[in-house]
Amino acid sequence: MTTHGGHEPVFCTVVPPHLLDKLAHSDNPAVSGPARRTLVRDSELRGRRRVTSEFRLAAAPAVRAPSDRPLRTIYDAGNRTELPGTKVRGEGDEPVRDATVNRAYAGLGATFELFLTAYGRRSIDGDGLPLDATVHYDENYGNAFWNGEQMVFGDGDGEVFLDFTLPVDVIGHELTHGVTQYTANLTYYGQPGALNESMSDAFGSLIKQYTLGQTASEADWLIGAGLLAPGVTGVALRSMKAPGTAYDDDVLGKDPQPATMEDYVRTGRDNGGVHINSGIPNHAFYLAATALGGHAWEKAGQIWYDVLTGGELTERALFRDFATLTVKAARERYGDGGDEHEAVRKAWGQVGVRTL
Repeated sequence: MTTHGGHEPVFCTVVPPHLLDKLAHSDNPAVSGPARRTLVRDSELRGRRRVTSEFRLAAAPAVRAPSDRPLRTIYDAGNRTELPGTKVRGEGDEPVRDATVNRAYAGLGATFELFLTAYGRRSIDGDGLPLDATVHYDENYGNAFWNGEQMVFGDGDGEVFLDFTLPVDVIGHELTHGVTQYTANLTYYGQPGALNESMSDAFGSLIKQYTLGQTASEADWLIGAGLLAPGVTGVALRSMKAPGTAYDDDVLGKDPQPATMEDYVRTGRDNGGVHINSGIPNHAFYLAATALGGHAWEKAGQIWYDVLTGGELTERALFRDFATLTVKAARERYGDGGDEHEAVRKAWGQVGVRTL
């Protein structure tokens, strides 16, 4: 597949395999059992996505959303694995008794609204793509994912992870993988894969901030806050403000994310560390957004969106390539020597990424 004009779906989960692998080695079967089951399921889904995307792309849906409203459908898998499951709520339907269904519906809407209101984007593909989601996937499934066509949410195991529809930024994170799929199509490995993950964290956080009406200084900059069970020593899956500090738990281990290139992790696991090294561009985004102040989706988010959708970002872009384009985008949108240009340039310098 080529970048602009083509899109290659990938299987993207919010909980990284290295974290699930750690849980799978727990002495507590209530923790290790669901983690192993989730790892096996993710591996099967990843392989299936690789095969189907190689030989065919999903047909474009015949129905498109109106220009200013989403077209949402929520399905219930009934703790089985057949997708999409049974339809339980459609666009415009009244809330149902199942809070998980209603949270998924609201999260899809919040994501649609942020991209439309802030950036004029009509849904994930920019052309009114219907937003489908399946809840109650599998038994004790400890993840949420975008499979190239729809969102899927597990209920968690109750020991480490709670319901994956609880944090709206998790919903936004996974749907942003779809935006990346339809735009820059960043290769899901190494630095371009870490950029792919970082784009999802950045816009997932912006969706949460937009929903809460928060400024950059008011936001917690956590990804997945509220997802970890009460007994876990941690606050979220990742922290954009302070990568490496989201959790430090006897079972989960310690958050491995670096904040700067000095601590860049070289590994063949997790697709070359896509969920680990994403901490570096995550931190750069946080630094730029807080330096600019106000609502982060208005300036920092706009600059990042300009690069993601501008046509110059290649599938195999490295951190320095992306950083250079953000500096250029800030200059083109806001002018030379302005606060925006300086904030972006300085943010990348602080994380050790050189811009050209």
